[in-house]
Amino acid sequence: MAAGTLPPCPSDSPQEFQYPPQNSPPARGVPPATDLVLGATAGCLACFLTNPLEVVKTRLQLQGELQPPGTYPRPYRGVLRAAVAVCRADGLRGLQKGLAAGLLYQGLMNGVRFYCYSHAEDAGWTGYPGGTVAAGAVAGAVGAIVGSPAYLVKTHLQAQTLSTMAVGHQHNHESISGAFKSIYQQHGVVGLWRGVTGAVPRVAVGSAVQLATFASAKDWVCERQWFRKGSWAAVLAGGMVSGVAVAVTMTPFDVISTRLYNQPVDADGTGKLYRGFLDCILQISSKEGLLGLYKGIGAVYLRLGPHTVLSLFFWDKLRNMVQH
Repeated sequence: MAAGTLPPCPSDSPQEFQYPPQNSPPARGVPPATDLVLGATAGCLACFLTNPLEVVKTRLQLQGELQPPGTYPRPYRGVLRAAVAVCRADGLRGLQKGLAAGLLYQGLMNGVRFYCYSHAEDAGWTGYPGGTVAAGAVAGAVGAIVGSPAYLVKTHLQAQTLSTMAVGHQHNHESISGAFKSIYQQHGVVGLWRGVTGAVPRVAVGSAVQLATFASAKDWVCERQWFRKGSWAAVLAGGMVSGVAVAVTMTPFDVISTRLYNQPVDADGTGKLYRGFLDCILQISSKEGLLGLYKGIGAVYLRLGPHTVLSLFFWDKLRNMVQH
């Protein structure tokens, strides 16, 4: 979810999304511990394919930080041109910057999220009105807390580039292990969870909105007979339609999260730019305008649909392998 990653499966069984659905065997549940492993694996596989958009999104969200519109250079303009700019500055490998940290984050966050959601299903909480959305939001929040250190390092690494193309603070880490070591040595364990106040609402809101809109968006697409019900094309189209609502509601939290994670800090770990979540909102709104909260929305949207469907696809296939 970020950004925008897959929330635990909606009330529709994941078996519905198999292709071809008419040949699917009856669904059988798997233990929550197994869902933890499957969810983590599915999230990592999807992350590998969508990480370039995450790099582009990070650069766009840090560009012109706390500067009025039109007063700063814009090395990154739009998703496609920003991707080209990244390649020119860092080579093709630049589009996979922070991949190791991203995979660690997806493994931790999605594993914990699927585990918690699976427990909620077993306990019957998702059967209550609004239970699916509430369980998804809580599970997402817990996953975000657990995975926060990895997201912190991922943001630092993805922001790093040549000085002529740099946006936001440059932490100049040599590697993922070096980043964790440096942060821990300077600020202790607490420093590894810096910025988590922006991550929790980001994932919780994204999960809740996606759960609330994905199934209905998929049904809406099928009702218009654009794709066969249960096909992966219908799921992808539903994910892209649902992605509009998720991108609009989640992008401000995504921008805030990126800013809080990447800002420079004092020796005691206090942020030099933002005092916290609310201060970040106020500063961005007053200095960059309300549109500043929607920087990188194009990359957020383009990543959401494919990442959602890829995560569903991999999770469903892995579940089938375990069940058979």
